[in-house]
Amino acid sequence: MEEIANTNNHVQAERHPTDRDSLERDCDVEFFVAGGPGGQHRNKVETGVRLTHRPSGLIVTATERRSQSANREAAFERMAEKLEARQKVRKPRRATKPTFAAKQVRIKEKKIIGERKKARGKIKSSED
Repeated sequence: MEEIANTNNHVQAERHPTDRDSLERDCDVEFFVAGGPGGQHRNKVETGVRLTHRPSGLIVTATERRSQSANREAAFERMAEKLEARQKVRKPRRATKPTFAAKQVRIKEKKIIGERKKARGKIKSSED
């Protein structure tokens, strides 16, 4: 569901607003039983919150607190953080060449390794 603008091999995702009102409009909220420590209240009541962002397909859950409202707030904060991180524009990477000195060092190391390998040859017997 991403819009791709292919400019110099740079991929940019579609922008989504991250304010609370927009998130409440664009997200499906689902409540579920969140097990684990927290006693009977957490195990019987639907305190877990799962948000699904319809435009992007991102899914976020929050189950760490005992109250549904606290988990709901945490889930919306988490969704906003995820969307911000996903929409962050990355600087395109510039291709660089190794310097002349770096090439010389690499060639020198290769020669040393090659000589070491040549020295591993079979030992000639004196019977010939």
